[in-house]
Amino acid sequence: MSRPLIVILGDQLTEDLPVLTGAPDNAVVALFEVEEEGRYVPHHPQKIAFLFSAMRHFAQALRQKGHQVHYTCLDDNDNTQDLISEAERVATLYDCDDIRVTSPGEWRLFDRIQKRRSNTPTWYMVTDDRFFCSQEEFNQWAQGRQRFRMEHFYRWMRRETGLLMDEQNNPQGERWNFDQDNRKPLPRDIHPPEPPQHQPDQMTREVMALVETHFGDHFGTLEGFNWPVTRRQALNDLNHFIKHALPFFGDYQDAISDQHPFLYHARLSGALNAGLLRPLEVCQAAENAWRDGSVPLNCTEGFIRQILGWREYVRGIYWLNMPGYKQRNDLKADRNLPAFYWTGDTDMRCLRRAIEMTRDHAYAHHIQRLMVTGNFALLCGVRPEALCDWYLAVYIDAYEWVELPNTLGMVLYADGGYLGSKPYCASGKYIDRMSDHCQQCRFDVKKSIGEDACPFNSLYWYFLERHEKQLAGNQRMKLIYGSLNKMSSDKREALREQAIRFLDQLDYEPAYGQGDHLAGYR
Repeated sequence: MSRPLIVILGDQLTEDLPVLTGAPDNAVVALFEVEEEGRYVPHHPQKIAFLFSAMRHFAQALRQKGHQVHYTCLDDNDNTQDLISEAERVATLYDCDDIRVTSPGEWRLFDRIQKRRSNTPTWYMVTDDRFFCSQEEFNQWAQGRQRFRMEHFYRWMRRETGLLMDEQNNPQGERWNFDQDNRKPLPRDIHPPEPPQHQPDQMTREVMALVETHFGDHFGTLEGFNWPVTRRQALNDLNHFIKHALPFFGDYQDAISDQHPFLYHARLSGALNAGLLRPLEVCQAAENAWRDGSVPLNCTEGFIRQILGWREYVRGIYWLNMPGYKQRNDLKADRNLPAFYWTGDTDMRCLRRAIEMTRDHAYAHHIQRLMVTGNFALLCGVRPEALCDWYLAVYIDAYEWVELPNTLGMVLYADGGYLGSKPYCASGKYIDRMSDHCQQCRFDVKKSIGEDACPFNSLYWYFLERHEKQLAGNQRMKLIYGSLNKMSSDKREALREQAIRFLDQLDYEPAYGQGDHLAGYR
């Protein structure tokens, strides 16, 4: 009887994966900690510790269920430190006839496995069923469409799943989304709930020591590590969010706080993207909370849209367009990443706090990513590859299938409007409206010119001026360009000079990597 090696990747920690449930009794299940996966970008130490600890706990759970499990630790003497070669070494060790793996979520690994499928032992990829929409279904939805918009996809997904639909298959509340209700700035006396505390057990402490030894030079700290590394802990986080944060999530989902990194956000994306939670159970938990009257509809819908809508949509876009999508740079952005993205050493309060929170927690919520660190990179003209590598490295939930479309398409508009209908560019006025950063900043958000003027303001107008030919015809940009065209030539010149002076005095990382942080990783 043939014997397969079942390889479980670090973001596939789901016990009912088809590759597991369909395995014969004599199968060997294998998980590998390898240096190469931690260094293809310099992943945040908390991200690596989270995945290694979750993998070790997952292996323990599989053994308790009766599976034969092989686990390669990072510092094992015979570890080849490369996922593909380690799988083939272990397959030979156990005399396995073939290697089976759930289809990876990143093109670079998918492509490598595809190229090994004619080798011995033979590699087989099994479809990943942990999403609402398969790639085949997404491709069918996309076929023949001139333009893609998440809202259209989201409505289709609502109908397909029945989530938040009535008996006539119409949206609950007679509206598909409640965006207009979900843009409130924070009141001054805000007291968001603290997230559940997960005290590291012995296994996690050993992993943290290992990560500190091998990856301690990466951006980020392990201090205060507080991520769920088991399914039980992930479910506890889900229940805590539904009870304590979801009732306020919708109202304040776009707000930013100088002191509170998590506000009413779920902090579930790391566990969700690693497989400790399934998207259906997360959405159903939110829907049930609305049905029992404990959560307003706008909060439940806003949350479900993030998972059923954006998460599924960007995955479909990724696989529909790879590998060419990664090379898009339609705005011809050519600046390198500002050095302070790795240090937080900037006088711009909003950027400093977003980067400090990222350093401390491997986390920043979606508006900090889109409208602070992302908006600044867009206005400066940062190369898509540089920002994409940074986002992929520093966030606990970042895998290329979700990170690349969000960063390249939505944040940087580098795909020319393929994913989003307009660039998400903004001046300091937006940040002032949605956060409490500006009152603590040395720059004056009401000024556009002068030593103390908020850099976002002149950069915003300079960005619009540079890309007028490409963007002025966009229906959603006409009002903005109307304001630019009414501006006097003297004022436009002053704003241009202000922006150029600012850009010229920034410190930038080298052209083909982010200095010491990426040295040797490319």
